[in-house]
Amino acid sequence: MTVHGELEVVPGATRSEAAKALADFTTAYNAADKAYDPALDADRVTGPLGAINQAGLKARQKNHPDGNPDHSPLELTDARYLIPKKAGWPRWFLADTDSNRDQDSGKLDNRWLIVFVKSGPGAGWKAAYLSVVAPSRMPAFAKDGDGRARPVAADSTELAVAPEDLSTRYTQYLQKGTPDVFAPGSATSGWRETRRTTRRAGFSYQYIDQPLDSGSFAPLGLETDDGGALVFFSSKHFERQTAAKGLRPPLNQDVEALLTGEVRSTLTKERIAGELVYVPKKGSTKDGGKVVVLNRLPGLTAAKGS
Repeated sequence: MTVHGELEVVPGATRSEAAKALADFTTAYNAADKAYDPALDADRVTGPLGAINQAGLKARQKNHPDGNPDHSPLELTDARYLIPKKAGWPRWFLADTDSNRDQDSGKLDNRWLIVFVKSGPGAGWKAAYLSVVAPSRMPAFAKDGDGRARPVAADSTELAVAPEDLSTRYTQYLQKGTPDVFAPGSATSGWRETRRTTRRAGFSYQYIDQPLDSGSFAPLGLETDDGGALVFFSSKHFERQTAAKGLRPPLNQDVEALLTGEVRSTLTKERIAGELVYVPKKGSTKDGGKVVVLNRLPGLTAAKGS
């Protein structure tokens, strides 16, 4: 009997394959950061992390054509790999690592969580999500009979919010304050309040938020041992600044490097973000039964003047 690879439920990667993917990513990331050359790690990143990384390198390359004078190599150590089983493609795994970027003597370092995705049998592993989380906020993960992390279906009905709905719910919440399924915090109620109270004489501000939930921006999640889930998802955000007559929106180097059009009275900035959330199981009273944003990593990806 022949078992078709696209139908068989198998681990997304071997541990040696996962370790090589992390090492290859780190090497490419450091080369790109040192030279400020997006081409050097373009084949190692995708999704929200890829969009942010490539746009940031493009901007810095324009502003520093000789490379990064302050380059310090990124080191990712103490890696723990959570490799769920699944059928078909894409396959993915989570690398839970320690970084040399936030070392603080006397305190526990934050954990850098990197999600790697492989789109097909002939494709390479690419880093799609990066989140930075304090060890105290890391949940315990559920395990299957083989001791592996258990993936959560995008359309799961067991959670307070299905992973495939998180981006839409989040962007709706930012726009309207509803549906109120997110716990208060800097990336939810705090951000809405900051945008509402932003004031600068002679300028008006508008915000548009859009879901990103397909292809390399699709959500990915692992079940926690309390029946909830740790989920990564993506979103897109626009900030439009309009100046009164005689004024012009200010530009910094990174914005100017990614700018199209001419800034006369209006500047629109586009950002993509990767979010990491804890989603409680349906009916849970933990955190009021609401989704908790553990980390949000935004990055400027485009700017347009008019």
